[in-house]
Amino acid sequence: MKFGINTLLWTGTYTDEHVKSLTPKFKEIGFDGVEIGLGSKGDFDYKKTLRTFKDNGLVCSSVCGLFGEDRDIRGPNKEYIEGGLSYIKDGLEACSELECNVFAGPVYSAVGRANMVEQKERKIQWDTVVENLGKACVWAEKYGVFIAVEPLNRFETDFINICRDALRLVKDVGSKMLKIHLDSFHMGIEEKSSAMAVLDAGDLLYLFHASENDRGAAGTGQVHWKPIADALRRINYNKWVVMESFTPENKIIAKAASIWRQTETSDFVLAEKGLMFLKGLFS
Repeated sequence: MKFGINTLLWTGTYTDEHVKSLTPKFKEIGFDGVEIGLGSKGDFDYKKTLRTFKDNGLVCSSVCGLFGEDRDIRGPNKEYIEGGLSYIKDGLEACSELECNVFAGPVYSAVGRANMVEQKERKIQWDTVVENLGKACVWAEKYGVFIAVEPLNRFETDFINICRDALRLVKDVGSKMLKIHLDSFHMGIEEKSSAMAVLDAGDLLYLFHASENDRGAAGTGQVHWKPIADALRRINYNKWVVMESFTPENKIIAKAASIWRQTETSDFVLAEKGLMFLKGLFS
């Protein structure tokens, strides 16, 4: 198993300065790779970042998409659709430049869009997403990068909440470039069984986020880790387990994720404690 750390624990806008200051610390703590939360194209130099990672014995595990209101491929706002498609293309390009093969996250919708709509409207939205993800997957094949769809909890989306929703979306799009990304935090809210969700995903699972129920360090809360780990072993999962946690220090992300209090004394303590638990879990 390979272990990565998501940069959103420190910043919502990852820059060259973060590359310089954080990369050696990630290696010192013991991570194998770094998952970059991509704010916008041009926030950091891809080539210099890749070189810095390699100099420190790290790789880019994945690029995580941040989907705001103006990045929404399920419509009906055409400008937002174009914004979402353009951003997905930027994410695929970033992955290619950083020599990683997974662009992940809730690619299907703006985060925070959660409404009760009529079935007719739901069908229109679904068909719109299928069409637009089909376009994105053509680019994904060109770049050699997979798109991994992440179900989110009910408070963050009304569209894809459970693994079976994601499986249906993958089937309807019909591209070999579309995969699944599961997160233990969201699964803990939405799935009847997180372990069963992992088994349902099977070989379509291309990224796993290890996140505690309070978004703190893995192993310090109520997530049922052993059944999840057993399920990952059963599907022979050998890709990335990435820690995605947050603290109030990163104010923009903290507001978006409703992080109102500290769970550890510092972000580095959180990262170190979580990694130690995960390595023990999978040893």
